[in-house]
Amino acid sequence: MKNEIRLNDKDFYKAMEEKRKLFAVGGPIQQFIDSEVLRLMVPYTPMDTGAMIQSAIAGTVIGSGKIEYNSPYARYLYYGEVYGPNIPKKENGIIVGYWSPPKKQPTGRPLTYSTERHPLAGKLWFERMKADHKDDILKGAIAIAMGRSSN
Repeated sequence: MKNEIRLNDKDFYKAMEEKRKLFAVGGPIQQFIDSEVLRLMVPYTPMDTGAMIQSAIAGTVIGSGKIEYNSPYARYLYYGEVYGPNIPKKENGIIVGYWSPPKKQPTGRPLTYSTERHPLAGKLWFERMKADHKDDILKGAIAIAMGRSSN
């Protein structure tokens, strides 16, 4: 005697498809993760005028799984290394600016970041935010997958 169990339940397959949609690119879980990453990176991101943060908001498609900065100096700030040569321009013996050739090279000197507005500001801000908040983001994503609020 052979025992067989056949699952031919349309509701079951429909529920499975709904769960699969939650995890898809562009789905609610990815949208939550992208939004949280943008929000939680703010205190770690260097800030002078706020242009860097705005460039991430403008450059990111929520739900794409990619945070993109549309600022020409984003990479420079993110990795935190001075590029040069930066040759001083002087007037009457006083430095009034710097000249650099079109193609710069890393100098090995670290950038210094102001922490006046964002005390956690510095290089590799995504990695540092992730180290501090990975579990919070994961809990929110799990809550969405389980059909609960992410709060």
